[in-house]
Amino acid sequence: MEDNEKYLRAKKRVQNLKSFYLHLTVYVLVNIMLFVINLTSGADNWWFIYPLSGWGIGLLVHGITTFAYGHFGAEWEEKKIKKYMEKDK
Repeated sequence: MEDNEKYLRAKKRVQNLKSFYLHLTVYVLVNIMLFVINLTSGADNWWFIYPLSGWGIGLLVHGITTFAYGHFGAEWEEKKIKKYMEKDK
């Protein structure tokens, strides 16, 4: 693999990681705000759990796709790229 390809791949991973951390930060801040609103509104039920859970599932999927080094990491990608390139010959 050329240095330029390595750089572009590393840059993409850093952008994905940055995107995940931004998503996590917004998730925490918004859900703290929803918790405070729920607490101060005098509601009898804890409705903030629903957006917390739903959004949490999305955040979990985002984290898995960002940190998937095992089966779906760079080596797996490279093998798949080579496989599809060989099929196109």
